[in-house]
Amino acid sequence: MARVVMQAVVSVDGYIAYPDGSVGPLFDWYGNGDETVRPNDKWSFNVSRASAAYVQPFWDDVRCTVIGRHLFDITDGWAGVPAAGEHLVVVTHRPLPEEWLARFPDAPFHTAPSVEAGIELAKNLAGDGLACVTAGDVGGQAFSAGLVDEVAMDVVPVVFGAGVRFFGSHTGTVLLDDPDTVVQGDRVLHLHYTVKR
Repeated sequence: MARVVMQAVVSVDGYIAYPDGSVGPLFDWYGNGDETVRPNDKWSFNVSRASAAYVQPFWDDVRCTVIGRHLFDITDGWAGVPAAGEHLVVVTHRPLPEEWLARFPDAPFHTAPSVEAGIELAKNLAGDGLACVTAGDVGGQAFSAGLVDEVAMDVVPVVFGAGVRFFGSHTGTVLLDDPDTVVQGDRVLHLHYTVKR
């Protein structure tokens, strides 16, 4: 059965983007090293050796990613290629744009009308791999619903002060186990937690 991990690059004060959706220096570490990593066949990044040893196996384990409609729209659905994994689920109440579907008819993208349905579909598509839900609004809803098994954060040493929260609108206390992974990269700290049940 697939495990569900909520993941994103995040500022020290818990934001995954500025209020306007831009990410500022959060992704700078994707180009500051000598080791090449590939989340898919389309993109590659050069990161530090320590980051490469952490992120490449993580990306290799992802079988399906769950995102919200806003992220789909601002990235143009990554030109029909899931950011990680073989499938992508968009949580949305609207069908994907006809013109986008016409440009990328073979894209392994699926839609779901709710976070719960999106996570269920992603777990089925992921098999025994990882179903990765992006942090923010959709991830926060999944976390609040108790659907997240693990939390992975790539913490960048910057303070935003405001923006899109990693845990979205989640409120309340949820205990995590001590981090089972702590990796110091170059301008990024990789952390992985399991949600206590």
